[in-house]
Amino acid sequence: MTITYLKRASRTPDDTTSEARGVVEAMLADIAAGGEGAVRAHAARLDGWHGEIIVTGEEIDRRLADLPAGIRADIDFAVDRVRRFALAQRASIQDFAVELSPGVTVGQRLVPMQVAGCYVPAGRYAHIASAYMSVATAKAAGVPTVIACSGPRGSEGVHPLVLYALRAAGADIVMTLGGVQAIAAMAHGLFTGKPADIVVGPGNKFVAEAKRQLYGKVGIDVFAGPSEVAVIADASADAEIVAVDLVAQMEHGHESPGWLISTDRALAEEVMARVPALIDALPPTARDASAAAWRDFGEVVLCDTREEAVTISDAYCCEHLQIQTLEPEWWLENLSNYGSLFIGQETTVAYGDKASGPNHILPTKAAGRYSAGLSVHKFLKPLSWQKMTREGSRDVALATARISRAEGMEAHARSADIRLARYFPGVNFDLGEPVKS
Repeated sequence: MTITYLKRASRTPDDTTSEARGVVEAMLADIAAGGEGAVRAHAARLDGWHGEIIVTGEEIDRRLADLPAGIRADIDFAVDRVRRFALAQRASIQDFAVELSPGVTVGQRLVPMQVAGCYVPAGRYAHIASAYMSVATAKAAGVPTVIACSGPRGSEGVHPLVLYALRAAGADIVMTLGGVQAIAAMAHGLFTGKPADIVVGPGNKFVAEAKRQLYGKVGIDVFAGPSEVAVIADASADAEIVAVDLVAQMEHGHESPGWLISTDRALAEEVMARVPALIDALPPTARDASAAAWRDFGEVVLCDTREEAVTISDAYCCEHLQIQTLEPEWWLENLSNYGSLFIGQETTVAYGDKASGPNHILPTKAAGRYSAGLSVHKFLKPLSWQKMTREGSRDVALATARISRAEGMEAHARSADIRLARYFPGVNFDLGEPVKS
């Protein structure tokens, strides 16, 4: 394999995780001990928020009264796409029952979680899309209570367009909380009396670390850290479009890498030449973020063959993976590790981020090797059940008794023995050798 790095990152995603671990651990311990008072103190210290935590329906009505009809329509369009995709996912899985042998019936019930906590980042951008990506999907799964948290944007609280998106998607409770304190409040059921069964949503390194440390007390969707993008491009690709797509994702933040994997040196070098000018042309907030991301985390990898490119891409296991090549179907069939795949020049990650339908809350830091992005499946528990007739239980009981004794578990065996004795009196069975020590 011949791999050439035309640009190497000076930092790795792991560099940022260690910075957050101690801070988050201390905050979570403080909130576990201090409850709502500790959450309010962190909200005041970190976000300057001294107002009410729960946003009432009347307050939402007031904040939304003057929203332009155009942006309402755009959000409604996107919510509809996300909801319809999530409902299609829900329809693709179902309850079932199957008779494994006469008298032995087993099955599955898909039971939604009762309370979902959905985190919507605030910070440098108004993350409208993150509101409906999580809430609409939870509602499509049938979750009865969806609690949403987002940090304040100024003295008024949650950004009005985020509020509108949360309402349009079906959030039952909205709280003005950001960061670690929001994740902890949802996990503990603070202010609502309803502890979340699962907490979902993207966030910065502190939010991601809070979810990691609370996992077990609550479920989580994915380990979603800073956004990542990779583009696989060959000589057929449009260098300007490739460069624009890389920069588009790097504006997420200082630690959001952009990676180019190419089988054509000329294309790769042209993309590298274009990226700085595209960054310089951005407004200040996006320019600052994308410049740092490209400088510290950006990489450009040159491969001799498309098979090598697949190997490299699967190793990166990028959150968002774009394919801008000839024969895109070949890549679809051969790539294994990614959060979500965007096939062809016509399909950019930005579409998936905002309005195309599939969820944009996706695994990062190579978690796509074992995990998929947010979907209705995350909010559903496939609970098994089983039912047997007396005759049907006979062979199962015999196998259970003998296997249990082979394992040394005599009490397990006896729960099978007693049924055989009750249901088949006078019949001698081979129940295995009783455990004696």
